[in-house]
Amino acid sequence: MSITNLSPLREMRTLREAMDELLEESFVHRGQRGTELQQERRLRLPLDVYTTPEEIVIVASLPGLTPDEVDISIDGDRLTIQGALRRPLENVDYLFQERACGPFSRTLTLNVPINTDEAEAVFENGVLTLTLPKAEESRPKTIKVKKN
Repeated sequence: MSITNLSPLREMRTLREAMDELLEESFVHRGQRGTELQQERRLRLPLDVYTTPEEIVIVASLPGLTPDEVDISIDGDRLTIQGALRRPLENVDYLFQERACGPFSRTLTLNVPINTDEAEAVFENGVLTLTLPKAEESRPKTIKVKKN
């Protein structure tokens, strides 16, 4: 049996330290089981989306991928972008790995009708730019006021 002195100041931790420890135990240090779960889980692809009067533009960073490794589909008012980010190196033991890898998928509901025949996807330097022209009926119109 050993005797330890109680030191309240040493035992106190900040809320941030406690939360960091909790998150690390929950997600980072799960060992093999955590790695398997992370590989099964799909990543949520971050997007930039903006609109102009004529089109909707969607931009996504997909480092290391080629155009053939990205699937884009439009089904009714739902747009889906999916693929998989590869691990930079396969046969190494990472000390830590912060860049996301694994399958990704992102589905958006488009709130305006799109002219899918004129949709265009450009892939340059790991950046996907998807341009979706709005259907003519959804574009803004100006009505001239006539003088009587």
